[in-house]
Amino acid sequence: MSERQWTQGNELTLLENGEAFFPAVFEAIEAAKDYVMLETFIWFDDEVGQALRSALINAAGRGVKVDVTVDGYGSADLGRDFVDGLTDAGVRLHVFAPLPPMLGYQINLFRRLHRKLVVVDGEVAFVGGINYSGEHLRSFGAKSKQDYAVKIRGPAVADIDCFCCDAIGDAPKGRRSLRGLLRRLPRGWNRPGAGAQVLFVARDDHNHRSAIEAMYRLGLRKARRDIILLNAYFFPGYRFLRAMRQAVERGARVRLILQGEPDKDYVKFAGSTLYDYLLKIGVEVWEYMERPAHAKVAVMDDEWATVGSSNLDPFSLSLNLEANVFVQDAAFAAELRGRLEHLLEEHCRRVTREDVKRRGPLWHLWRWVAYHLLRHFPRLAQLVPLRNEREQVTRVVGTPAETPPQDVAKTG
Repeated sequence: MSERQWTQGNELTLLENGEAFFPAVFEAIEAAKDYVMLETFIWFDDEVGQALRSALINAAGRGVKVDVTVDGYGSADLGRDFVDGLTDAGVRLHVFAPLPPMLGYQINLFRRLHRKLVVVDGEVAFVGGINYSGEHLRSFGAKSKQDYAVKIRGPAVADIDCFCCDAIGDAPKGRRSLRGLLRRLPRGWNRPGAGAQVLFVARDDHNHRSAIEAMYRLGLRKARRDIILLNAYFFPGYRFLRAMRQAVERGARVRLILQGEPDKDYVKFAGSTLYDYLLKIGVEVWEYMERPAHAKVAVMDDEWATVGSSNLDPFSLSLNLEANVFVQDAAFAAELRGRLEHLLEEHCRRVTREDVKRRGPLWHLWRWVAYHLLRHFPRLAQLVPLRNEREQVTRVVGTPAETPPQDVAKTG
């Protein structure tokens, strides 16, 4: 795959939580005339999952070509009836690295498809961290998740479109050619200062193993005044922490928002092992206390921002397949900064040195272990076998009544 470039003239809409994201995606699918491509880590058979299923089935019924790729671990619980209804309607369902459970449990945790992407007709795309489940709606309750996505119109859609085609082995055809996609853009999209600059970046196991982390570190190196990072799972590598330290030394204010009410108990424990180091180098550490934070966003100075699926932990930075968009645009950065400032003011508590000093000896021992894991994890991650993404995608073509859901047929 060729290297993607920054594109000028994009129209961006920041979508916060499922209340904004799901209606926007469903509306785009309902308006589709030609094709829909969707990738997700989690698709649950709940109210949200059923709504997505209905929208896709209806689109396929109108003659729209629909391709959906789910992760074999994250979406392993979809039932036979759920799947058969899709494939019978003509939806092409692809499963990344499907494996049957062992002793009733899914244990294949490494190198997962963690991207959340949607492309409709080459005209609109969505990139973010929101899965298709009711967990992303406030009606889910105290454990509903805080997260973000971005809706994109403009030339960046062509990059995402071609990427999704390549992921399922479907080479772009005439209507998906770059020339064809650019023809759909509004007049004046390429004028200087017209629209946001956007770079679509995906992490894979071959040519772009550290692409997203490299973009984050580049942003940290360039920032001079103010940095806000909101990340659900924060356990980055040593080079990332060094970039944060150097930003503070240049005089930038660095604020890091982590989970204070996590969806998994170990998340807060793992992230808190870095509190002592972060506070010593001058990073402000804040915990989001309203509910679990699932977001993977950042804003730096006046124009730089990112939204996507990549956490800042070993799984996302060294193992999983991820996708983020990086943005250079004052208006978008200001909007994202405003949302994050609101969280800081209304729903976050600042971690102090006194909080860290109250930790027991076991915590300090784990902090020492964590430091050395961070130093050596990129090398250790290479011990996990690499995956060829194309070879790991299984096409579901229907499930005979007597066959359990995991024993689906492959069609190359």
